[in-house]
Amino acid sequence: MPQQSQLTTTQTLYNEDYYLWIKTTINQLRTGHFSVVDIDNLIEELESTGRNEKQRIKSLLIRLIEHLLKLKYWNAERERNEGHWRGEIRAFRREIKERLKDSPSLKTYILEIFDECYEEARAEASDRTKLAIDTFPVKPINSLEQILEEM
Repeated sequence: MPQQSQLTTTQTLYNEDYYLWIKTTINQLRTGHFSVVDIDNLIEELESTGRNEKQRIKSLLIRLIEHLLKLKYWNAERERNEGHWRGEIRAFRREIKERLKDSPSLKTYILEIFDECYEEARAEASDRTKLAIDTFPVKPINSLEQILEEM
């Protein structure tokens, strides 16, 4: 039973040397040695990657909206920070668009979380600016499509 021994070794690698586990798993898949692939941990990693992508795009959207709110409503700091905020807005938009291009199925997800992200962004903008949360409109300042467009 050398294959079971190889599978056990691969499963042990997952906990002892993650990078080597990845390299080994890739090699096993490329060479067609499917019977020794550590399927359970591979599935766990793929699921984790999907969750991480969703968390990352949500975080980017919150940060984008937060910066748009600061740019529009934080008059006391606009002159000093406008260039920085615009640069951040451009970077967040670019990264969101790249992620949506690589994973078009996330477009549905980003639509689902838009209102939640807007609420989070309002709260964060309020915290960071020390402006009352009522300073920022309850209703989103623009549609998702408009928020993702260049200024």
